[in-house]
Amino acid sequence: MVGRYGADQLTLALLIFSFLLSFVLMWVPVPFLSMISYLPLGYGIFRMFSRNILKRGEENARFLAVWSRVAGWFRRTKQHWADRKVYRFTRCPNCRQKIRLPKGRGKLRVTCPKCRRQFEKKT
Repeated sequence: MVGRYGADQLTLALLIFSFLLSFVLMWVPVPFLSMISYLPLGYGIFRMFSRNILKRGEENARFLAVWSRVAGWFRRTKQHWADRKVYRFTRCPNCRQKIRLPKGRGKLRVTCPKCRRQFEKKT
């Protein structure tokens, strides 16, 4: 593997996607459809043995930029779900900024931290 790119996050994602796709297509009764699952597997192996290290690094950076947004959404949704009993979430009517308010405080006068607009919200 001297002079080769090796494995990175995109390669790992391609391999996992290939295995999941092969598992799902195993249950589809269409002949040769499961061969589609070899495409991401082949591309992942190609990336690992590639000598064009700069291009593979750029591909991985683009993948990580997209993946960080997806992972961030899941992380925020998980935190929102964990805080649902203590906080109420609302949006600013002006700028649509998500705001977290404590539950059970009655009617509150809220100032948006982003646009500084004040509005009333019942918690």
